[in-house]
Amino acid sequence: MKDAKAKHGKWIQAAIQHPGALHRELGVPQGEKIPAKKLARAAKAPGKLGQRARLAETLRGLHK
Repeated sequence: MKDAKAKHGKWIQAAIQHPGALHRELGVPQGEKIPAKKLARAAKAPGKLGQRARLAETLRGLHK
């Protein structure tokens, strides 16, 4: 299912497998914005935390 969505231009929905995971890992309550400094620090982390933070930074740029 993940690949089917990505092929049809819905790559964001395909990339987000666990909504809210980044908030839980960073200790930020759901519904609040993640501070930019905290997000930038997490983006340098290895593994899933870093991947999720980098994706969040990318999506933040698309919001405009």
